[in-house]
Amino acid sequence: MPIARAARRAAVRLGAVALTGALLAACGSGASDGSSDAAGGKVTITVDLFGSFGYKEAGLYAEYERLHPGITIKQTDTEDEQDYWKSLQTRLAGGGGLADVQGIEVGRIASVTQQQADKFEDLGKYGAKDLKDQFAEAKWSAATTKDGRVLGLGTDVGPEAMCYRTDLFEQAGLPTDREELARKWATWDGYLELGKQYKAKAPAKSAWLDSVGSLYTIMIGQEEERYYDASGKLVYEENPAVKAAWDAATTAARAGLSAKLDQWSPQWNQAFAAGSFATIPCPAWMLGYIKGQAGEAGKGKWDIAKLPGGAGNWGGSYLAVPRAAKHKKEAYELIKWLTAPEQQAKLFEKQGNFPSSTGAIAKVADAKDPYFSDAPIGRIFGDAAKEAPVQILGVHDKNVADQITNALSEVERKGTAPDKAWANAKKGVDNVMG
Repeated sequence: MPIARAARRAAVRLGAVALTGALLAACGSGASDGSSDAAGGKVTITVDLFGSFGYKEAGLYAEYERLHPGITIKQTDTEDEQDYWKSLQTRLAGGGGLADVQGIEVGRIASVTQQQADKFEDLGKYGAKDLKDQFAEAKWSAATTKDGRVLGLGTDVGPEAMCYRTDLFEQAGLPTDREELARKWATWDGYLELGKQYKAKAPAKSAWLDSVGSLYTIMIGQEEERYYDASGKLVYEENPAVKAAWDAATTAARAGLSAKLDQWSPQWNQAFAAGSFATIPCPAWMLGYIKGQAGEAGKGKWDIAKLPGGAGNWGGSYLAVPRAAKHKKEAYELIKWLTAPEQQAKLFEKQGNFPSSTGAIAKVADAKDPYFSDAPIGRIFGDAAKEAPVQILGVHDKNVADQITNALSEVERKGTAPDKAWANAKKGVDNVMG
């Protein structure tokens, strides 16, 4: 989510997240030829993800099990993608404790293709190359090595919009119509100005946005070049787009517009239902997460408008099969089915994960979401997906982003001066790079 996610896709990421802190047991010890080696032909496919990709919540696992008697799917989740990635690195290094299917956040995919290709199965061996035309070119190519190995199949992408609480806007005397708001916050300056108006008349214990880290992330998602240039050079320090997003985020922090919540923390999760913030920059996968955290009581209180400053992308993920997986062939068949256009369309309609499959995008063009005041989510996110830039991804893309958002948390929660926080971010990046 799974900005995941996670958001994250975060994923991010999405839906009602059933957390388990436990790592998989030795389900991945030893490679196999992918054939079923379970007694009686019964196979348990293990899936390890971060946040929630929404498969369980949308009923896709149950449907797959009905279609494939003898198959059982067991999923584990780690809510925070940083924690998930650290754990995955440990298990990849040791070769044990790996699931049959592992989720990979888009900010990590360059690391997989350029540095860890020997740790994951080439899905081309199972026929994956025949699926190329089903996916957007940028999504497909990002998971393909220079020598043509396919190391993952794309799940969602993260076209961006702005989610907001209409009831809180009304209480603060702000307009609630999504088209009018899109005009008023056509720029990020306009968005921050509305935030100041909201703060002046806001309901008690309610801020304009959840976190300045989410503001920074959504803004930088509007840029083609962020942390690396096309040659693979690290350029974040001199990139004016990074500076602009940093300055906007620190301005929001110092103006007191943020609820000062760390994304993916228990406090952040609780804040969705409590009305602790009026707006949240939301890639498509965030819709399912909002529903899961705000619950039935939030239905009809939320709406979605076009994002300030133009289209962008935040998050999106891949499903991959480790070399040490126990049931490789079965794992491939599962991820092939989960990422097919029909399933991607169902997932968007039920959870909000915007498809990376070109066929699925056409299927959801007219979708609306009653939870979000019947917002035309197919059009809003579809337009954003068409207009979003194809981003340049580097090996340490996600690590750089994490260090910057960690530093922004210092600004909003500890009052650290922006210049000092930026210096801390650079030190963090240097440490990551070794």
